[in-house]
Amino acid sequence: MNTLSNILKGKCPNCKKDNIFKSKGNFLLFRIPKMNERCQKCNFKFEKEPGFFFGAMYVSYALAVAQMIACFIIFWVLLDLSPLVVFFIIAFVVMASMTFNFRVSRAIWIYLFR
Repeated sequence: MNTLSNILKGKCPNCKKDNIFKSKGNFLLFRIPKMNERCQKCNFKFEKEPGFFFGAMYVSYALAVAQMIACFIIFWVLLDLSPLVVFFIIAFVVMASMTFNFRVSRAIWIYLFR
């Protein structure tokens, strides 16, 4: 449970004291989160090699699909809203969680290969 908390907070997988990201980003301003190159506490290098985070795209895709399925079940199956309204709700949720998914998917990927 502590590892999950550190992933969601974006802490270094080695020392768990410093942040992986400099900024959280903002989807309204079209700013993606900025990563630190290394941990400032323990000097752990976050990107092992060029292209290291290509695999994180699959994790981000899985997170987005899980969010879409959850929205579908909540708003169409449980609340019985119209398909068009559900579509717009799902689109908004995916857009709003874009920067969150980016940060979490990269943190998960770093924790998998620390």
